[in-house]
Amino acid sequence: MAVLKNLLKKNGPKLIVAWLAANYIRLIKLTGRWRVDGSEIPLELLNKGKPFLVAFWHGRLFMMSLAWPYQQDLKMVISRHRDGELISRAIKFLGFGSITGSSSNGGARTVRAILRTLKSGQMVGVTPDGPRGPRMHASKGIVFAACHAGVPILPISYTARHCRTLMTWDRFLIPLPFCRGIIKWGKPIIINSNADEKEIVQKTKDLERQLNLITCQIDDELGLPKIHPATETSP
Repeated sequence: MAVLKNLLKKNGPKLIVAWLAANYIRLIKLTGRWRVDGSEIPLELLNKGKPFLVAFWHGRLFMMSLAWPYQQDLKMVISRHRDGELISRAIKFLGFGSITGSSSNGGARTVRAILRTLKSGQMVGVTPDGPRGPRMHASKGIVFAACHAGVPILPISYTARHCRTLMTWDRFLIPLPFCRGIIKWGKPIIINSNADEKEIVQKTKDLERQLNLITCQIDDELGLPKIHPATETSP
């Protein structure tokens, strides 16, 4: 494991791993049977030229490119951690840009980058429990950004029967070839541009509940074991 970690500090191996990951995602897309529920929700906003934030749990990040067949650009907020760099390179192979930072702490630099991206008409994808958890608990960063940008947040999740769930803090879900998968969009979370701290906290809880609800619904439909949110003090 130490040898692998040292190897992945080098640009060459990191690029190879990212390329392999991107092509594995393409393989899953080609061999799997995928259904998308609620695709009319983002489509309505896209047709009106209205930008928005997309929110999904860190453990359901792997196949999010399948949920975005649209011409409009989507950038994902990716952490500065070594794993984040691999993810950033992998999604670049799939045609997606990235914003380096963290949604968990609402860092000013990250928020400014999100606001600039939204203002340019691009969408932004965020993992509100990333990059380190606690699992399936939303941070206020994404709601804070949505409030300042005056845009809604669209929750989304995916699941797959015939998959592997890693024993990582986020219970990262990786579909296997020839799986059956579901992608589900939730109802938009609307935040007032003049929202106070109390409303931001409430909307964060609303986002968390809806993300957990749609994840539970699609997991139940395919008969997957329930993944519970971590305690907020321990990932």
